[in-house]
Amino acid sequence: MLLKIERFYRRLNRLLGKILTLVFLLMTLNVFFDVVMRYAFHNSSVAMQEMEWHLFAIGILFGVSLSLIDEAHVRVDFLYDRYSVTAKAWINILGTIFFLLPLAALVLFGSLDFVVDSYEIKEISENPGGLPYRYVIKGMIPLAFLTLIFTAFGYIVQNINLLRGSSQTQKPQVRMAVEESK
Repeated sequence: MLLKIERFYRRLNRLLGKILTLVFLLMTLNVFFDVVMRYAFHNSSVAMQEMEWHLFAIGILFGVSLSLIDEAHVRVDFLYDRYSVTAKAWINILGTIFFLLPLAALVLFGSLDFVVDSYEIKEISENPGGLPYRYVIKGMIPLAFLTLIFTAFGYIVQNINLLRGSSQTQKPQVRMAVEESK
């Protein structure tokens, strides 16, 4: 059952990766267009510049969730690498429960009023020619942290499967090491 749950999280993670690939492609095209307009035609758009930052923010906010399942997140690797597979799995589980989830919940619930206030006043860019609907990009903050919380549960399941020696993410030599340590 836990393997099916891990596969489900992996599929969702791959879908998120494809969506973020599209976001970064759009951002690249946006930057290219803005640079060409600025240097070739001596014309620039505030809205296009703001869109760059909005797309970049989406990529960073949701990229955290993407990196978690793939073990691409930041940690102190020179210490972490010295531990056994079992110890690493326990560190990941406990770190997720006691550090990641509370922090993500704090940001999620702390940002809701921020977004609601922005929506209620129909906040727009302060810059002339800037983007309207500022609350949409601000709404990405709680959505991204909700996604992170959801992904964190998948990460916990993945590490429980590592402890059981049945994770989909293990290489054969890691599975053997886990089985030997039991």
